[in-house]
Amino acid sequence: MLQDRRYCYPLTISDHRSRYLIECEGVESTKQDFAFNIFEKAFKEYGLPKAIRTDNGVPFSSPNGLFNLSKLSVWWLGLGIDVERIEPGKPQQNGRHERMHLTLKKEATKPAGKNFLEQQEKFEEFKAIYNLERPHEALEMKVPAQLYNPSNRQYSGIKPILYTQCDRVIEVTSCGRMCLHGKKINLSRVFAGQSIGLSEVEDKIWLVRFMDYDLGYFDIDSSIFEPIENPFKAKVLPMS
Repeated sequence: MLQDRRYCYPLTISDHRSRYLIECEGVESTKQDFAFNIFEKAFKEYGLPKAIRTDNGVPFSSPNGLFNLSKLSVWWLGLGIDVERIEPGKPQQNGRHERMHLTLKKEATKPAGKNFLEQQEKFEEFKAIYNLERPHEALEMKVPAQLYNPSNRQYSGIKPILYTQCDRVIEVTSCGRMCLHGKKINLSRVFAGQSIGLSEVEDKIWLVRFMDYDLGYFDIDSSIFEPIENPFKAKVLPMS
């Protein structure tokens, strides 16, 4: 809570290997609209990562989305970024980032700023010191800026998804539905506006695919979508 009684939610992005703090932006809520802008800014400046590891909270995950995906994580997938989720209640699986949060809280929020502008100044000062001046024992007493290299994968927005092995390609409606043969099949609003590939694997039975991920099946007669085993379930893989 800031001194003007408003809450400030810092959205932070760091590099796993070097611990370089890429972004530390104070926003008014955890709504994904704020997150989209911050991540796009980071991607334009630093390039696209191979993977992003997050917890299971909003806006990275959605309790109402298919497989708990959010529009933000679907956007990442569309950019070719792998989504890694830690297991619920196990912040140690993202320990380097959480350890940075402890330092951030201690040095940039006690006391909190008078307003958002002053608090952001505190975040910027912390970011500069953390990246350029503070040596890390785990980095052989080097600072993150000495080890960090931006990604060579440039951000150029979402590219069209090609489904060469699918029978149909459709666009999910704004209300999260797939329309085929005059039938409306509910999928999930997190895929609104996305291209989905459909393959008829048996008579009237269709497989639903997003990029390289199989999502589930539906029977055209019942128009009920049945998801398969979650391809985005919590997982922690070694990060390069």
